[in-house]
Formats: sequence, C-alpha cells, structure tokens
Amino acid sequence: MKIFKFGGASTNSFDRIQNLGYILQNHTDEKILIVISAMGKMTNSLEKVVEEFYEGKNEEALRLFQKVKDYHLNQLKYLVTFQWQKATNQLTDFFTEVEWLLHDKPVKDYDYYYDQIVCSGELLSSTLISYYLNENRIPNKWIDVRDVLRTDDTFRQAKVDWDVSRKQAREKLMPLFDNTNFVITQGFIGSTDENESTTLGREGSDFTAAIFAELMNAESVTIWKDVNGVMNADPKDFQEAVTIDELSYKEVIEMAYYGAQVIHPKTIKPLQNKDIPLFVRSFFDLRLTGTVITQKSAMLLPPMIVYKRRQVLLMLQSVDFSFVEGKPTTFLYEVLRKLNIRPNLTQNTAISLIICMDDADQKIQEVSQEVSEIFDVSVQKNLTLLTVRHYSDAIIEQLSANKEIILQQKTKDTIQLLMNLS
Repeated sequence: MKIFKFGGASTNSFDRIQNLGYILQNHTDEKILIVISAMGKMTNSLEKVVEEFYEGKNEEALRLFQKVKDYHLNQLKYLVTFQWQKATNQLTDFFTEVEWLLHDKPVKDYDYYYDQIVCSGELLSSTLISYYLNENRIPNKWIDVRDVLRTDDTFRQAKVDWDVSRKQAREKLMPLFDNTNFVITQGFIGSTDENESTTLGREGSDFTAAIFAELMNAESVTIWKDVNGVMNADPKDFQEAVTIDELSYKEVIEMAYYGAQVIHPKTIKPLQNKDIPLFVRSFFDLRLTGTVITQKSAMLLPPMIVYKRRQVLLMLQSVDFSFVEGKPTTFLYEVLRKLNIRPNLTQNTAISLIICMDDADQKIQEVSQEVSEIFDVSVQKNLTLLTVRHYSDAIIEQLSANKEIILQQKTKDTIQLLMNLS
C-alpha cells in the first residue's frame, strides 16, 4: 500500500489531470490511495465566498460561488463524456451543500462556516478526477474522506481522533481495495461525530496523506509537486536555490516550523512514528528522483532559507511597569492558545513582551482587547521574517544587506531576522 498526494498545481488543467493519469498508469500493479487537493487556487476563491457570506453579503457570496460552480462544470465538459450526467449529479450535490448555507444568515462563528464551505473544493476536484480516470480505463473507487477521518470540532485546525479514524479506515476504506488498486479521496478535510465538516489547517492535504499512511501502515508517501523536490529556498527569493536529495524528518520539521511551504508542518510526525519514507517528486519529469525524507540525518546541508511575509509585530508593555514574567506571560499565552495563534518569534524584557505573528486583523484586535487590562499594545505591520538554518556570516550578510533589522534571534544552527523591507 502506497499513498500518492496530488496538490492543486497538479490538477488545475486538463493537461495536468491527463498527466496525473499517466503517472498512475506506471503503477497499475500497486495498491495506492490517492489524496487530492482542490484545483489550482480554488481554496482562495472559496475563502472569498466565506468572507462575503459572513459579512452578510449573501448575494455577493452566491455570485462568487456561481463562478466556482461554472469552473468545475466547465472542466467536466473536457474530462468526462459517457458518465457526464452522473458526474454532474454528484457535483450538484456538493454545490447544494454550500448553497444551502449561503441562503441563510450566519449564527455561528467564522471558522465553522469556513470549514463547511471551503471543504467543497476537494470534494469537487476529486470527483472530477475519479470520473476522468474511470472513463480513461484507469479504474478507481471514490470515497468521501469525511466518512473516514473523524476529528474534533476545532474548526480550521481540527484534531484527528486516531482511534475512530483507524476503525473507519479498516471498515470503510480498506475493503474498497478488494475490487480496485486505486482509491481516490480528499485531503485537508474531515468530519465531527455530528457530521459537520472540518479542515486540518491550510495546506493540510499533505497531513491527510501522512494520516492515512499511519492508519494503513503504508509502504511510503509520495507528494507530487510542480518542483523537482525539496529545495533549500524558494527560487523566487533566492536564485541560487538547489534541490536536496535527502533530508531527515527532523530537518523537515524544523523547516516547516519556521514557515517553509514545501511540506505541511503536521505531516512528518505520523510518518516518523512508523518510519515511513516520504518522497517529494516532480509532477512534470518522472525521470527525477526528487527528495526522500527519512529518519537518516543528512550531512553537509546548504543554508535552508525561509521567508515569511505579511508579519506583524505586537509590542506589549505592562501598564503598571511590573515585571511580565509569571502571571502576565502565562495569561498572554493562554489568550494566544484560545485564539489559535502561534507566534513566529517572541522576545521579552523586564516589562514588555514582543510577539511576531502572521497578519490577521481580526485576531490582532481580539488579542489587544483580551490583554488590554494588563498590557499596552502597539502594532507594527508589513514586516518580513527571514529564517536561515545552517547559516554562515556570508549568507546572512548577503540576505540582510540594506535591510532594516527590527529584531534578531540566533542559535548555533538557526538565525531569525525580522525585517522592514519597505
């Protein structure tokens, strides 16, 4: 049993879906669970639907969702012929799930509606691909991941119930392989015990692949991407970026923690638990072996460079000039935990705390309001956080030249610079 995960860049056009089929034709004698993401930037489009709906702009939300519908129905025309009506009916069922919400008024919090609406992206894309493959003599079974992955109701950051999910995978998913070598499901989403849709965190399809690998004792996981493998930096940020042949779980966890976008941060632990190798391979060039990630520590790694943009610096000073250690710090971190905020960088002095976090106006306002009795809060926006592992003085000088350094933290292996690039 292997797990293949195909991201949005692998499914956003007829040619790429056709190429997905070519990849699978090279593995017809293997049993593979195929995890599919939403097409292209569809998650972004659905997020806009949620925003308009939550602001009470139902007509605009419905108009934007109509674009989502039109896109998928148009793709269907190119992908499926003989079972077009059956496929249309299944897509329509998913459209109806969302439209039923959009005609109403929000009475729950934003994150709840986010999950109920945004989850449709994966359901729609996986349906299209399943029908396309079946029509092109690549037999497969489709399953709604919400019937398998049980989670709690922490919407947008749902936590997996491993025991229930393992039982449901054994009872509902594994039997499908008795009649086919390929089973298709969705990444990113799950369901509560009350059948409410949940999501596992942005870009969570990688995590889904790892979850199933652990649940099903998979031989390996392969993430097919539009890059040659894991690189030491984004080439758009660092022209000298190179592909790395081998990495350890530990190194990838560190990279993900600091914001590298190649692998979802939660992906590694389930694989590490059972020593399941993770391959990151090129969707376009099957001759390339890509990157393999295992327990083995890699030697002589180049500098690993990660940029996080749209950062905000919160500067919190105690209102009565008392020390922040102890109860004030504990209280602040409880507020951050409650609001699902993970600081990207923290620092403190005797009477102040400094927190770098992703820019999110609503959550910044909520933090400020929650802590206003004990802290004065000031905010600096439009910052960039640069993290370099295995750094050298030369590379830091190169990357920070002519930049305003707001904050710096440094250990033996890692340096972080919060910079104002404007």
